[in-house]
Amino acid sequence: MKQGTSIISTDISEAHPPAGFEDLADAGPDAELRPFVIAAADHGARLDRALVALAPEFSRSYLQQLIQAGAVTLNGATVAHCAHRVKAGDQGAIELRPTPQSQSFRPEPMDLKVVFEDEYLLVIDKPAGLVVHPAPGNWSGTLLNGLLARDAGATLLPRAGIVHRLDKDTSGLMVVARTRAIMDALVQRIAARQVARQYVALAHRAWSGPASRQVDAPIGRDPRNRLRMAVVEGGKPAVTVFERLQECAQGCWVRATLQTGRTHQIRVHMAHIGHPLVADELYGGAPAAGLSRQALHAWRLAFEHPVGGRALEFQAALPADLQQALASWGLRYNDREWLKSHAP
Repeated sequence: MKQGTSIISTDISEAHPPAGFEDLADAGPDAELRPFVIAAADHGARLDRALVALAPEFSRSYLQQLIQAGAVTLNGATVAHCAHRVKAGDQGAIELRPTPQSQSFRPEPMDLKVVFEDEYLLVIDKPAGLVVHPAPGNWSGTLLNGLLARDAGATLLPRAGIVHRLDKDTSGLMVVARTRAIMDALVQRIAARQVARQYVALAHRAWSGPASRQVDAPIGRDPRNRLRMAVVEGGKPAVTVFERLQECAQGCWVRATLQTGRTHQIRVHMAHIGHPLVADELYGGAPAAGLSRQALHAWRLAFEHPVGGRALEFQAALPADLQQALASWGLRYNDREWLKSHAP
C-alpha cells in the first residue's frame, strides 16, 4: 500500500454504504463492498492503479474487469473507465466479487461413468464435450467439479486427484487418484511409461507409409499460433506409435499408443504425418463422416495397481458418434475384444 493512502475497509454485511453507493449494497453474500478515500499520494493516478493498493489480493487485470463491469462508484457515480484519473479526497466504493477462478473449485454434482472404483482410485469413461479442469472459458461444469461433489476427500488433493488429462472433445478412459500417496505413485508411473494408454482415431486420407510407424518428433508451442502446439526444434521429446487398422478412400482408422504425454500429442503427430484427425480444425482437420468433434477416443488403459501390484486393464466402448462415422465411410467397427486381441 502506498504511504499516505487513506482506505476505509468494511464488510458489506456490517456497514451502511455511503451516499450514492446504495445500488451496491445488494452485492450478494459472496461479495464485499469496500469503501475508500483517495489520498494525496494517489492524486492524478489511474483508477485501476489506485485500486491495486485497496485490494492487493486481486490482480490488476481482474480489478479492471470489475471497473468495466460497473462495480466501482466514485463520488456517487459509477465509473467504468480504467484510465479515469482520480483526485485526492475522492470517495468511492468497489464491489469485490469472487473471481471465476476462485469459484471454479466448487462441487457440482454430475453423472460420471465410473468403470472401476476402490478406496485408492477411480477409472472414468469421460464423454466428449466434458472439460477436465477449469480454465478460461470453462470455469465450471468440469470433471474436477464433478469429482469434488462425488468424493469429499477430493478437496484435499491437488486437481481433485486428476493425474492426466483428455482434451474436451476426446472421449475415453482416465484414472483419478483418491489419496495423495496414490496420486504421487500414478504420476511417477505415467512419467516412467508404466501406464499403457492407447487411443483409436479416425483421420483424413488413406493411410500412407508402413502399417505400423513410430513418430519421434519434439512438440512445443507453435511460434506462429500460440493457441496450438506443433512439431518444433527444441520442443519436448514426444513419441507415438501408430498402427493402421483400416482405411478407405476418405480416410483411415488408426490406433495410437503414447510413449510420452505431451499436450495434443496424437493430434499434432497425426497432422505432422499428413493425417489430421477428422473434425480437428485446430490441426488441419475438417468436419466429415457426420462428426463435428475431433475423432479421438482413449479406448484402453492398463497399469499395475499402486497398492498390491495387481494388473488392471480397462477398455471403453466406442461412442455412438464414432461408430456412426466409421459406418458412413464403410469401415468395420473393431470391437473391444478385437482390439484387445491385437494389443501390444
